[in-house]
Amino acid sequence: MNRTNSKFFVKNLVLGALFLALALVLPFFTGHIPQIGAMLCPMHLPILLAGFVCGGPVGAVVGFIAPLLRMVMFGMPPFYVAIAMAFELLTYGLVSGIMYRKVFKKQTVGTLYGSLLTAMVAGRIVWGIVKVILSGIAADAGAFTFAAFISGALLNAIPGIVVQLILVPAVVVALQKAKLIEAPSAEKA
Repeated sequence: MNRTNSKFFVKNLVLGALFLALALVLPFFTGHIPQIGAMLCPMHLPILLAGFVCGGPVGAVVGFIAPLLRMVMFGMPPFYVAIAMAFELLTYGLVSGIMYRKVFKKQTVGTLYGSLLTAMVAGRIVWGIVKVILSGIAADAGAFTFAAFISGALLNAIPGIVVQLILVPAVVVALQKAKLIEAPSAEKA
């Protein structure tokens, strides 16, 4: 591994750890009122940012680990919720990073939003699929209907969706303008 790749690896490792720590801590700010925490989806923000800042592979790893580690360390989210969230957040981190770094030829605010929306839709679909699988495997995972999917993936998550659509692009653009991260080019990524 040459010096440039080594520096890039260490930088992504440190940033990945930072985003993982944020994913573990942010739910404490809304955890006292579970309904608000579920609506704001605080773990989603750092995972989406990890995908944009560090790339899809790091975003995917951080996304998968975060809910499982939080469940082991703090007992929340509950087991079946953590399993579904692990796959959902893995998808958020992977898709946001791949879409932004590899699919779009030019990084603009429009492609940032396109990547974000694609990641959010893909993650919610994966969450729904995992919930269906879990409800078929384990009786105590609870029944999962299409109405439950619409409610959990969209209706109850509207505040979190709005927060994600405002904060994630704002943070990415601010980091790029401050030259703390560079906008990836499709050729380099």
